[in-house]
Formats: sequence, C-alpha cells, structure tokens
Amino acid sequence: MEPSRLFEEFPAPSYRGAQEQALADIRDAFEAGNDVVLVRAPTGSGKSLLARAVAGCGARPSEVGPEEPIGSYYTTPQVSQLDDVASDPLLEDLNIIRGKNNYSCILPGETDTPVNQAPCAREREFDCQVKHRCPYFSDRSIAANREIAAMTLAYFMQTAGSDVFGQRDVVVIDEAHGLGEWAEMYAAIELGPATIPPWEDVKPDVIDGLDDAAEYAEYLTTICDRGLDGLRGNAELTPEEVAKRDQLTKLRTDLNWFLEDYRDPESATTWVVDQHGDAGAPATIKPVNPERYLKHTVWDRGKKFLLLSATILSRDSFCAGVGLDPDRVGMVEVPHTFPLEHRPLFDVTQGKMTYEHRDETLPKIARILVRLMAKHSDEKGLVHCHSYAIQDQLETLLREHGVGERIRSHDREDRDGQLGAWQRSDEPTVFLSVKMEEALDLEGDLCRWQLLCKAPYPNTNDSRVARRLEDGQWGWYYRTALRTVIQACGRVVRAPDDYGHTYLGDSSLLELFDLARTDTPDWFRAQVEAMEQPELPPFSANAALSTGTTERRTRKTNQSTQQSADDHPLSDVWD
Repeated sequence: MEPSRLFEEFPAPSYRGAQEQALADIRDAFEAGNDVVLVRAPTGSGKSLLARAVAGCGARPSEVGPEEPIGSYYTTPQVSQLDDVASDPLLEDLNIIRGKNNYSCILPGETDTPVNQAPCAREREFDCQVKHRCPYFSDRSIAANREIAAMTLAYFMQTAGSDVFGQRDVVVIDEAHGLGEWAEMYAAIELGPATIPPWEDVKPDVIDGLDDAAEYAEYLTTICDRGLDGLRGNAELTPEEVAKRDQLTKLRTDLNWFLEDYRDPESATTWVVDQHGDAGAPATIKPVNPERYLKHTVWDRGKKFLLLSATILSRDSFCAGVGLDPDRVGMVEVPHTFPLEHRPLFDVTQGKMTYEHRDETLPKIARILVRLMAKHSDEKGLVHCHSYAIQDQLETLLREHGVGERIRSHDREDRDGQLGAWQRSDEPTVFLSVKMEEALDLEGDLCRWQLLCKAPYPNTNDSRVARRLEDGQWGWYYRTALRTVIQACGRVVRAPDDYGHTYLGDSSLLELFDLARTDTPDWFRAQVEAMEQPELPPFSANAALSTGTTERRTRKTNQSTQQSADDHPLSDVWD
C-alpha cells in the first residue's frame, strides 16, 4: 500500500466538509504502521469518496514482486450502498460484481433463467459458446483483473478461497459497524424445510444443547453426501435439481465447518443452538464470536484494511467483536460539519415501549403521531416502527383516528417496492417502516421528519443476545441500540444545507442515552444535549390531513433550496 497517493486518488474535483483533513489523518494512521484503520465519519461526510481514495492506494504490479498481492477490494454489507456506488460517476472505476442470481442467461430460450440455474450449472461439462459475453462471467472477469473490485460483503465472504478473488493488497469495508453481527448471520446454519431438501424425512428430535446439535449435524452430512452422489449420476440436471444440489453442497460445507470448529478445543468461537418448537421443529446453529470465520473470509483477504462507519462507537469493543488486535488498529475521527440546528432531536416520549408496557404506550404514540402529521401537514414523514407487530398495531390505530389515507406501509415481501413508490410520490404521506434505520438516503423533500417508536435493543429471545447478557456484556447491548439510533437519525439529513426533525416516542431512548453516554460521539451528544420538547398543534385528524396546496408546497421547496442556512432561522423553516 502507498498511503502517499491518497490525495491524488481522491476522485472528486474538490473537498467538502472535513474530507481533506480526514485524508491526512488516514494517511498518517497507515504510515504509523497500523494494518487496520477505523474511520468514524458521520452521515453525509462522503465516506464513499474517502473509501475510493484508499482503494486507489493498493499496490500496483510495477511496485511489488510477482508473488505479492496487488489491487484492492471495496465491499459493503448493504446492497443499496453498492447500488449507490454503481450510479455515482465519481466512482465509475469501482468494477462491480454481484452474485450469479442477479444475472440472466443470454442463451436462446434461457433469457429468464438466472445464471446460477443456467445450462452451465445444470449440465455436466457444458460448453457454453457465449460464455465470453455472459453478463456474470464478463463482470467477474473485469472485476478480477482491474485495480478495484467492488462487491457486497456476502459475495466477498462467499468467494474466500477462490482462485478468482484471492488476496489483495487493500480491503475497504464501508458501513463496517455491524461486521461482527453480519459475520454471525452469514455463519449461522438454518436447519429447516428451506435449507434441507429431504426435510420431511430427516426432521430432528428435540435438540437439547450443542452435543445434540453436533450429532444431528453429523447425520445430516451423511444425508447430504447421499443426495449429492445421486445427483452426480445425472448427465443433465433440471433447474429443481440444480437448486437441490446447491442447497446440499452449501449445507454440507456449513455443517462440516461447525463440526470442525466445535470439536476444536482452542477455537475462540462460542456456538449456541435454538430449536423453534418441540421435536421435529426447525433449528438454528449460531456462532456468538465468529473470529475464526472472519479470519478466513475477511482478514486473510488483504494486507491493509480501511473500515468506515458513522457508528463504530468503541475501538476496543469493536476489535474484540471481530477478532482484531487493538495494537495494530488506528482510529480516525471525522467531525460532523452539518449545522446542529439542521438535525435537531425532539422529545415527544409517551412512555416505555417494552412488551409489558406497549399496549398502554402505543395508543399514546399514535395520537402524538397524528399531531406530528398536523405540524408537518405538507411534508413527508418516516416512522421507524422497529417490528412488524408494532407497525400493524400502529397502522390500525391511525386508521381508527381517520388519517389512514395519509399512511403508507410495507410487509416483508414488498418492502423495496413500497419504499420506492413512497419515495417517488410528491404527496406528503407518512411511511411506516420496519428495519430501515440504515442505508436509506432521504435527502431534501424526500423526507423532512421522522419518529422513532421504540428503543432498538437487540432481541433478548435470540440465544446469541441472551448468551452475551449472561456473560455480562451489557455495554455491547447498549452500544448496539445506540448505534441503530444514530444510524436512524442520519436518514433525513444528508447534506450541510439539508434539514429534518427527528422525534423520539419511547422514553427508553432517554435512558439509553444515559446508559451509553461514554460511547456516544461528541457530535451526537451535542444533539442529545440540545434536545427539547416541541410545541405541537392539538389532536385533529382534519389538521393531519390538511396538506395545503401544490402551489404552497412548491413555494416552500423553492425557498428551502434557494436560501442558505443563515438566511432562514429554524423556526421559519419548520413552523
């Protein structure tokens, strides 16, 4: 890696905010001998441009010996983040590769077939005459041979050990705050009808602990071997048989990984198992500290690493969670350059939203939401519901209050479609969302206000969470929730001249800010300390539905884009 190239590799024609200083700090951190540099940079600070600059510092063939790794990887856990990179003209030299299921075969009669089920996957020794034009293999070849290959974290981990995507000099991971949790999710082994083709014939008895899980895993590996042996006898497979083969292959690999690690007395990984019911019910085998998994899939893939996020809250805790030695990890802090008055927090808390208090608190939040809709009668809003149960109850209450026509929502199957429709609409509707605290860019009039319904603590019914709390890892518990809150607050203020309200409905959020105070970035602590209770109009469904005229909305939009922050006090913009 050549950190001295950082400034010449920066892809934008000029710097904004604290980018120039951030580049200098990153350069100094690498030149100080750190193998890994963490960058804590707030939303809107241009992390992707910093990432591109570092990726451009990867070794070139002329600079190192023939056996030394060259080039860089750029990866992110968020598909939407990769889409943003693909559409950014400043990042056009990040050559993107996606999984096979994202590409369609180009053979006649197969154009509706994803590449992972195409004839090359179905027929033994199939000789594809158009492989050089196949969109997947073309993108893969380009990404493998260019200086910077970009991919999702899932694809990056899946290609560990491949001949195509071997070790490179530099690895850049954007939105890296959840790396440990993402690794736990990818390494989890789901055992049920969706992952085990002959499920009805091999359902487990009651799995009471890891010894039972290991015994069942051994049995399943035998089943996988038999199934794969049977499929190998076929010269050509149907699409259904291809899917079965891929399922069995992945399952066998995952089970062998678990068994090998579980039997290793020196392994740092702690495994837990959940069975979702009695005998015959599906089960999940999950790692709590997947350090070994990350070593193989991430840390062995590069020599130098840059990890960026707005919410790497504690260097030491982050390192412990992903298997890094803090002595080889540097930290760069990028200040927030957005005016504090453009990103205010407001306390509209109505009580606790824990399960035992929810029935009492949620109706109050519904009423306060109607008042917020009246205050922001001609502006789009977002509600972070935290769960589909809360979303469903809240939507029912709002419809009972007579404001249903201004509400939009989604379910698990149509979340992307409904979100896209809401974003494209000019109407001042309110979107009830679940798990959209991250990777959502709502700049400008796309959304001017949002409500957090519930403190986003991890689910204590998850065995991994329960195990950590049994071990006294309460700091991790509070940091995880705070991290999600900070991510959520960044959805509606995306640029220095952007502005947006964030309202807090759950009083547990106020407790969280106290409990996680020592891990709170200075710039977010300033938001918390400036928080106040807003003046809201009285409860009125008619006022909540009175969206004003199109002319008024157009005039307001023009004013907000033409005036600078100094030209319009906060009260003039929002009241």
